[in-house]
Amino acid sequence: MLKVQFEKKLPNFNISVDFTVGKGMLGILGPSGSGKSMTLKSIAGLEKPHSGLIKTNECTLYDSENNIFLKPQNRNVGYVFQNYALMPHMNIIDNIKLGIKNNKRKNDINTLCSEYIERFKLNNLEKKYPWQLSGGQQQRVALARALITNPRILLLDEPFSALDHHLRLNMQKELKSILNSYDGYVLFVTHDIEEAYRICDNILVFENGLNFPVRSRNQLFDTPGNLTEATITGCKNISKATRISSHKIYAEDWHMELNVQSCEKDIAYVGIRAHYINPLSDNSMKELNTDLFLIENIIENPFDLTIYARQVNKENSAQITFFMPKNNLYFKIHEKIHLNFPKESLFVF
Repeated sequence: MLKVQFEKKLPNFNISVDFTVGKGMLGILGPSGSGKSMTLKSIAGLEKPHSGLIKTNECTLYDSENNIFLKPQNRNVGYVFQNYALMPHMNIIDNIKLGIKNNKRKNDINTLCSEYIERFKLNNLEKKYPWQLSGGQQQRVALARALITNPRILLLDEPFSALDHHLRLNMQKELKSILNSYDGYVLFVTHDIEEAYRICDNILVFENGLNFPVRSRNQLFDTPGNLTEATITGCKNISKATRISSHKIYAEDWHMELNVQSCEKDIAYVGIRAHYINPLSDNSMKELNTDLFLIENIIENPFDLTIYARQVNKENSAQITFFMPKNNLYFKIHEKIHLNFPKESLFVF
């Protein structure tokens, strides 16, 4: 297990982090300035917390009570920075060698480098310099340098943010393949919720220097535990809400009573993702969780439509967003439509 529990005071705010994870890929999500990168730097030993404990089952990296603070070079931590941090005056093979300790024999180093050149598809690029490589190739060099020492912890700080969409998808697939054989802890910082979902089994959300509990990606998307988790996972429709009974709530911003699967305690919000809202035929008002809406705007995307609607004759109701396949072009602005909110798709918190 990797335990990370520390506090660090910064000029603008304080960071107080506390989580424990097993081996595998942990996604870290949060807005800029929420403490994500500072957490990675503290694990790597590039920043020293004011108090706390950072340890694995095998090694204590930092312990303020026992005055333990291992230097970065003694932590066996691999780090891939957002800008890759490749040495511009060194060729590719020398950049990769930077990750290897000097106590290995030269022949062993050369053999190991050759293996990683092959593994990361960098053949025929050994003598080139970083500025001569594409973004994807630079990314593979940075990953090779981080993994060649077989680190106990691998830290990835938004490693794909500088890549275009197509290359980013390819690199995500390559990363998953590369890490299939890696038996360590991976912490992957990203702003992209879809990227986190594709790559990581578990996700940790940060806000204002604090973290929420580690959750599986399915738990996080299906049942967000708070407003931050719902918002950061892309939920378009969130309303303040109050509990009426164990299976009924009132959505204040939507002016609707809604049946839900379960509501056993007081709540503050209800949410539903845009792709779960269903348009129904005109004679379907008797359906549970259905109301009449007016379409206010339609945005055509490459593969679907984003439709914005607001309830008819309900003053100050919040706008609703829902998605429809692109073949449903019969929707028109200012058209009235019945929308259904399936109770199994509503989440409350």
